[in-house]
Amino acid sequence: MRKSIAILLGIMLILSMMLAACQPAADDVAEEPAADEPAAEPVEITWYVGLGAGSDESTIGPQEEVVAKFNETHDDIELVLEIVSNYIAYDTLATKISAGDAPDVVGPIGIAGRESFRGAWLDLNPLIEKTNYDLSDFDPALVEFYEVGEEQIGLPFAIFPSFLFVNYDLFDEAGLPYPPQEYGAPYVDADGVEHEWTVEYMAELAMLLTVDANGNDATSEDFDSDNIVQFGYGTQWTDLRGLVTLFGAGAFFDADYNAVIPAHWEAAIKFFYDAMWVDFWAPNDIYGNSDILGAGNWFQSGNVAMVNCHTWYAGCCMGEYEGTWDTGVVPSYNGMTTAKMHADTFEIMKYTEHPDEAFVVYSYLLGEAANDLSQIYGGMPARLSLQGAWFDAFGEKNFSGQDINWQVVIDSSGYPDNPNHESWMPSYLEAKDR
Repeated sequence: MRKSIAILLGIMLILSMMLAACQPAADDVAEEPAADEPAAEPVEITWYVGLGAGSDESTIGPQEEVVAKFNETHDDIELVLEIVSNYIAYDTLATKISAGDAPDVVGPIGIAGRESFRGAWLDLNPLIEKTNYDLSDFDPALVEFYEVGEEQIGLPFAIFPSFLFVNYDLFDEAGLPYPPQEYGAPYVDADGVEHEWTVEYMAELAMLLTVDANGNDATSEDFDSDNIVQFGYGTQWTDLRGLVTLFGAGAFFDADYNAVIPAHWEAAIKFFYDAMWVDFWAPNDIYGNSDILGAGNWFQSGNVAMVNCHTWYAGCCMGEYEGTWDTGVVPSYNGMTTAKMHADTFEIMKYTEHPDEAFVVYSYLLGEAANDLSQIYGGMPARLSLQGAWFDAFGEKNFSGQDINWQVVIDSSGYPDNPNHESWMPSYLEAKDR
């Protein structure tokens, strides 16, 4: 029996060796095809529109096209547009933040809108450094305009510099040369004498350009301040802070939030009080809302020689103006020039869960899409490379056949007020009422 068992084991050993020889080598074994891994879902970034432009019907379709272009070229990010009517946009955003459902990107949004959610915006400095974002196409003064403390809470997008709208017909009638169109240049009077272009000298011109119903200017002893039919100067459609910013940027509170009046703003308040009530070359509220001055639309009335206002005014509110006009530079005060600025941009909310992807969207809106969006919203592009073509189109649309010096507007963007006259301040509503 032992012999039989040994024979059987030997046969089994031989068979096992033969079987092994018939097996393919390990390298020859065909591997099972791996199952396809599911593609990662794109990161959803919400773009919230409504705090500024963008919620009116005419802009919705073009904004949707901007979103579609982005999504066609980005597989890893899905941009979702959320448009809310302006009259409920502020409350809606506040509710979303409270509910933990804040959007990622918000805009376009102005300074006042931004300050309504003070502290809610992401500091872009780390993302700018991480992506080596190119800032060279922006005026450095405008980049600094969006610095709050040590944080860069935004970058320039659409800007509305202020400058002088100058009624050339009234200057011609008075026999006066026009204000300068280059910052730093003097005013050259009719005798060829040069004068530094200051607020004080502008006031002298404004008195000569302020005329009563009998044709007497404000320098005449016979001038009738109760029957003025033409004014020399006005700062149109702004509040007290916007008015006094001609004398320089500032705030009505100090670093400890104590109420203060900066010295240059105190000087400005006295200056404009005298302009309205003593020397009469600027409209007070009674004249300003009268039919003589277009029920508030001063420059369009044709009865104000110089108006300080913003680029948006040229696009919105001069449709019936038939006179000859051009631009002029803002005068200086105490050696400093300040052309108050209105500006719209986009912000990334600090609550975003995807800051990198949100910055990709942000870069797209301020970069590739900037020209289209500037046309949609009507704002002058902050990008220097886009401004020439934008003004060509803007001038042709609104002032065809007129030779307007738009370079003054571009140059004015280099003198923004920082802090801005629409910036946050404590007890804003109470202060405004007061």
